[in-house]
Amino acid sequence: MSALQSLIDGLGSALTPINLMWVLIGVTLGTIVGILPGLGNPAAVLAVLLPLTLKLPPTTGLIMMAGLYHGAKFAGSTTAILLNIPTETSSVVLCYDGNQLARQGRAGPAMGMSAISGFVASTVGVIALTFLAPIIAKFAVAFGPPEFACLMVFGLLLVITVTGKSPIKGFISMTAGLLLSTVGVDLFSGTQRFTFGNINLFDGVEFLVLTLGMFAVAEVLMNVEEQRGKSLLTIPKGIRNLLPTWQDIKECRGAIAQGSVTGFLVGSVPGGGSTIASFVSYTVQKNMSRHPEKFGKGTMEGVAAPEAANNSEVGGAMVPLLSLGLPGSASTSVMLAALLLFGIQPGPRLFETNPEIVWPVIASLYLGNFALLVLNLPMIPVWVRLLKIPYWVLYPAILVLAVVGAYSVRGSMFDIYLLIFFSALGYAFRKLSIPPTPLLMAFVLGPQAENAIRQSLTLSDNNPLIFVQRPISAIVLCLALVVVAVAIYSRRRGTRLPTKDAARLAPPAPDAEAEMLTPGPAQPELSKTREVNQ
Repeated sequence: MSALQSLIDGLGSALTPINLMWVLIGVTLGTIVGILPGLGNPAAVLAVLLPLTLKLPPTTGLIMMAGLYHGAKFAGSTTAILLNIPTETSSVVLCYDGNQLARQGRAGPAMGMSAISGFVASTVGVIALTFLAPIIAKFAVAFGPPEFACLMVFGLLLVITVTGKSPIKGFISMTAGLLLSTVGVDLFSGTQRFTFGNINLFDGVEFLVLTLGMFAVAEVLMNVEEQRGKSLLTIPKGIRNLLPTWQDIKECRGAIAQGSVTGFLVGSVPGGGSTIASFVSYTVQKNMSRHPEKFGKGTMEGVAAPEAANNSEVGGAMVPLLSLGLPGSASTSVMLAALLLFGIQPGPRLFETNPEIVWPVIASLYLGNFALLVLNLPMIPVWVRLLKIPYWVLYPAILVLAVVGAYSVRGSMFDIYLLIFFSALGYAFRKLSIPPTPLLMAFVLGPQAENAIRQSLTLSDNNPLIFVQRPISAIVLCLALVVVAVAIYSRRRGTRLPTKDAARLAPPAPDAEAEMLTPGPAQPELSKTREVNQ
């Protein structure tokens, strides 16, 4: 039976009323739970709600898991765009332009573009999974520690290329993130690093505590200091102004296509994950754009590209999971656990032994995202109404949720103290115009890069040439150098704009990330910025 016919049969099974109902329930629950601090990560949402699926038949339970996954991903983009709070690592990049668009009164179009690009990219990912799984699986097997190390270094280099006007400040932020990522007990030697003898630091710093402090609480502190008014942001009237225009969609066609391909390819590599996929896609799109200086100041391409990669990565990550039994991220690790609990063993023979389960699950990846689009596009005006809540109500609520979220991770008061420390650090970063995003990205990628590099050196008896002797790792390193060179060229090109182009563009901020995190201007200036971007 051909792959296309198998997918059609899987769609027929997934489209039964009972399975459709559980897809809708999964999408709704995933969105609601995903907005809560402490549970916003899709892996956390899947882990918390996994027991609910075990009471269902295997096919229906796994279909509901797909709905939960998509709902959690949409929730991450919602908080990143509206509140500048990334509840998962892959939505960090979305804060660059998504929150800037919200500050310009275009929160609704940004969320709509996020949903549309995610739907298109998820469809591309499912189609690619259907027809390219065997080929991609063979390629993924070739990825060992050296290749993975080069991929992580590639991701860290990308951090520097999108730090705005001051690469030095971006480098400072990234270095701080790398140092924080080393806190804890070294897995290789068992040595304590930067724990100062405190047992609470043996497992390192929790990502959620760092995120809530550097973004959520620090953002509240900055806004309270400026006292920007009774509501958080300006909300335009009329449903037409709350959804993306045809011009927005037309301008983002290339970004969606690029993000779909990039996300699937990165996701198909074991360990790639949506974080690297969204960051690579954003950087590639910025370097391909005719106006890279607009990125970080509120451009729809900066929303469409990373969100497309974030969603197409799901289809890519299912390739090694289903074909080889290798989870490529925390979310697919929970999916693997669900498969095993249902008595299904992933591997090369899965498509032969359990076609009645695997093809409906693949089809449900498409249905879950379609349900998400149908449910949430009409709900965008409701979500945007969150911005009309008075600041004296919203800010205390954010602080309470931040404290509860930080405490819920390990049930430790020490994490509350860390939350206070990182809140002060985030506030200081904003006052000094140092972008906090490189710190967060380096914190996520640092341990993975360190482990892969040390494993590679162990395999080669401490010979660093292993990174250039293997074809794939050498190619990845060359791509990293090319991206950095293109970024440097684009930066210089942006500083030498012709007079005609310079007159059309808004004056550049001293630092793109700093502008993203500073309070919004008065209403007359907002209208000007909106005219420029349109």
